[in-house]
Amino acid sequence: MSRAPQPFDHAVRSDERLVLDAGAVRAWSARTAEALGRERAAIDAINVFPVADGDTGTNLYLTADAAHRAVEAVFAAPGAAGDHAPDTADAVRAMAHGALLGARGNSGTILSQLLRGMAGVLAEGADGDHLARALTTAAASARAAVAHPEEGTILTVAAAAATGCRDGGTLPDVARRAYEGARTALEATPGQLAVLGAAGVVDAGGQGLVAVLGALLETVTGTAPEALPPSPAPAAAGTGETCGPGGEGPGYEVLYLLEAEDAAVELLKARLDALGDSLVVVGGDGLWNVHVHVDDAGAAVEAGIEAGRPHRIRVTHFAAATRPARAEETPAHARGERARRAVVAVLPGEGLAGLCAEAGATTVQARPGEPPAGDDLLAAVRRAHAREVVLLPNDTDLRAAAATAAERARAEGIRVALIPTRAAVQGIAALAVHEPDRSFDEDVVAMTAAAGATRYAELAVAERQSFTSAGVCQAGDVLGLIEGDVAVIGQDLTETARTVLDRMLQAGGELVTLVVADGAPPGLAATLETHVRRGYLAVDTVTYHAGEGAPPLLIGVE
Repeated sequence: MSRAPQPFDHAVRSDERLVLDAGAVRAWSARTAEALGRERAAIDAINVFPVADGDTGTNLYLTADAAHRAVEAVFAAPGAAGDHAPDTADAVRAMAHGALLGARGNSGTILSQLLRGMAGVLAEGADGDHLARALTTAAASARAAVAHPEEGTILTVAAAAATGCRDGGTLPDVARRAYEGARTALEATPGQLAVLGAAGVVDAGGQGLVAVLGALLETVTGTAPEALPPSPAPAAAGTGETCGPGGEGPGYEVLYLLEAEDAAVELLKARLDALGDSLVVVGGDGLWNVHVHVDDAGAAVEAGIEAGRPHRIRVTHFAAATRPARAEETPAHARGERARRAVVAVLPGEGLAGLCAEAGATTVQARPGEPPAGDDLLAAVRRAHAREVVLLPNDTDLRAAAATAAERARAEGIRVALIPTRAAVQGIAALAVHEPDRSFDEDVVAMTAAAGATRYAELAVAERQSFTSAGVCQAGDVLGLIEGDVAVIGQDLTETARTVLDRMLQAGGELVTLVVADGAPPGLAATLETHVRRGYLAVDTVTYHAGEGAPPLLIGVE
């Protein structure tokens, strides 16, 4: 449990900020993501409410990271300098919108609403008095977004932060008093919520919010507050509510983005409240983030479909998330055995190969003009040293070689599933949903579905004059290939990429993946991210760097 905060010297120093300008918002978003990343494991460890699933710190970090990436995209946009430099309103709105799109879990969803509440006020003014008002508005809007607020949670900590600075003052003074109020309130949470008191810990979401306010304080004063001491582990395993069949709480967490009108959302809240608990609905202006715990996940999704258009639906089974690992689930390498399952992926560019290797895949690099042969793929399957292997060729021309390698590996007693991915972005989508703990067939089906739901495109430069499905191209023209066919011929890579993106998004989409190679025009990814953010409300973007040996740009739309 944390100790009481130390008193601050409230005199304003010359290096303290008196206005939260756009640069300060940018620094705050970066420090927030850094702080929550640093404290993620510690916060996960004390997570016992509303479900003891050990992911509050992770969810807060992912939400903050999405917010920071949105702010960085504003600053990286073309022309974001001089008279067109982002102002406070641009930065805080981007931070809030990024958090809304990337919100994870109960606490992450609430954090996104807190940032949204602050953004509305700070867009009008950025001095201490406006910050005090922003924190008050944020606390009220977050509480209103929760169907059944509980004391002793992140909501209590947010309210205390607002109360602590309600009289306003200079920006540093308001930030100090907000932080002090939040930290003091955090100390009191075990006495307000029985499950916290029994476990001997403070509220995990509240501790995350203290980190967010600590990052704000450091941004405006230049001095980091004293770190919270390490929190003890919960007093007993299973102190939080149990979930699933035979437990006390619902078995599934359901989250999705939703495009819907206000009236439809009010009806949705009533329906979801009757289905389960931990209901949080945040957002506005036609775009919402919905979070609820239910036993009937299908009914929760159907309710969203009736209310509007749900995106990025995530369903988590709590029993799988919280149960201890069985002996047979201990990593095979720790037992000196062959791993249960592995993924082998063919990838262009050193950067992508490294990225997927970090995700646990065995990679085979495809170099320009040197596609891997069947022997290379078979060697990679053997190198994976697993009983089950999912093979991702990521190239239509490699299908035959991959099929041959799979047959030869099966003859050696390895169970191999070949997913016919036709582009690297499809392989990335498949790898993102890979779960080695579920059955092989279920994993292959999920990965195949993710790959199949990802449309792909590639930008290349024509080497010679030729006839294409889009007309005659000349040497040096930029070709935009969608699903393998030339769809756009242009002169400028960035402009051609915009046209390709617009054509792909005409059919809808929730996530755009950009894979940028070395040698691409500077700022290409930032320009395209801004284009998507401005033109497509509920579409998010993620960018990877392919390094050398890849086409200038690969695009995936899920």
